[in-house]
Amino acid sequence: MREVIIRVLAAAVGTLGFGVLFNIRGKKLLVGALGGMFAWLLFELLGGVVANEPIRYFIVSAAASVYAEIFARLMKTPRTTFWIVNLIPLIPGGSLYYTMSSAVGSDFELFMQRGMHTLELAAALSLGIVTVAALSRIIKKNRTPQTK
Repeated sequence: MREVIIRVLAAAVGTLGFGVLFNIRGKKLLVGALGGMFAWLLFELLGGVVANEPIRYFIVSAAASVYAEIFARLMKTPRTTFWIVNLIPLIPGGSLYYTMSSAVGSDFELFMQRGMHTLELAAALSLGIVTVAALSRIIKKNRTPQTK
């Protein structure tokens, strides 16, 4: 349990650092850091429930995107401001590293296996974002009164 808390806090600090790097200031920076922390906490909690890692990435990506949508509207900020920093902890850097390590080590079979896994994780992240963006657009369109 202690390790999970440390990883969640590290996700918050890492997200905070990327927020500073992307020039996010004030309350938006705090909201972004909390979003990254929320995303990684959810990822950790789902670890015991959802064994399929790409499915877990999709669920967490969608949840973090909903978080970004909500706070973007509340703070009157473009949603990409929060999308970028919220999903930083989920970037499959370790998977990409091991994929490239297999390539450099000339282990083609392992390279293909790890490469496909990395692509699955990246696709799951993207699909989570796209799904929430599409649903958000549909909801917004249906809420806005149509004028002719």
